[in-house]
Amino acid sequence: MLMSSLLILIGFVMLVWGAERFVLGAAATARNFGVSPLIVGLTIVGFGTSAPEMLVSGVAAWEGNPGLSIGNAIGSNIANIALVMGVAALVVPLSVHSKTLRRELPILLLVMVLVLVLMLDGTLGRGDGLMLILGMGVMIFWLVMLGLRTRTDLMGGEFDAEMPDEMSNKKAMFWLLLGMVVLFLGSRLLVTGAVDVAKMLGVSDLVIGLTIIAIGTSLPELATSITSALKGEHDIAVGNIIGSNMFNLLGVMALPGLIAPGLVPDAVLDRDYPLMVGLTLAFILMAYGYRGHGRINRVEGLVLLMVYIGYLYVIYLESV
Repeated sequence: MLMSSLLILIGFVMLVWGAERFVLGAAATARNFGVSPLIVGLTIVGFGTSAPEMLVSGVAAWEGNPGLSIGNAIGSNIANIALVMGVAALVVPLSVHSKTLRRELPILLLVMVLVLVLMLDGTLGRGDGLMLILGMGVMIFWLVMLGLRTRTDLMGGEFDAEMPDEMSNKKAMFWLLLGMVVLFLGSRLLVTGAVDVAKMLGVSDLVIGLTIIAIGTSLPELATSITSALKGEHDIAVGNIIGSNMFNLLGVMALPGLIAPGLVPDAVLDRDYPLMVGLTLAFILMAYGYRGHGRINRVEGLVLLMVYIGYLYVIYLESV
């Protein structure tokens, strides 16, 4: 157990550091080619913070643990809203001004419906995985077009302030490739340790994916959102979660379907997915702002956090 826990810890550290280096290198490379900060933020940052989930889910599915992959995707989305947004709002109440984010929120809802429709037959097959990957491609194209059409947006200014200092293409590519390698190695260590812990505790891969793995792979989102909130960059803090959750549903959920097609655990459709949908709807109501800008205050942040703690407790009761 000690060795497995150590592997998990080292894997988490490598994933967080690798994701940060990957985003740094990718953002610097994009800027060197003249890509606008808003497009970089909408695509590269969102994809980069979801890179740990994608690598972990891909490795888990390849090694015959698709339940861990599915649990990681759904559990990360639940953690992103209830844990990450809850903690961030407790630290600094979040205000949402960006019109771009308001356009993204309905798309997030549409993506959730698409994934649910594909899973309602109780399976996640290669056809489903292919459709999700294509959906991710369409989403990235839409985000790029949205960034090109949006000339002025407060979030664009926030991303511009967070862009890395000028960096040569050679150095940017070095960090990009090193980040990818570290992400892959960290995911291997994390999956190995997590599967061993699941066997020792006698719980399913799904439970480990929904809890330990989901929390660990959401650490980049947690760090980004809290840091952005403290700097007053509230739109980045919220946009980070929206983008990450869309990438998780399309890109991460596609991997178990493509690599290890099979049945979707009953608990996902009965317990986890409905909670994710409910949290997302609550998140949209808080962030949209029908009478002005949206706002997630400390009380709402506390409610989100308490819901997450209650969710973990329910999983614990059902696992013992």
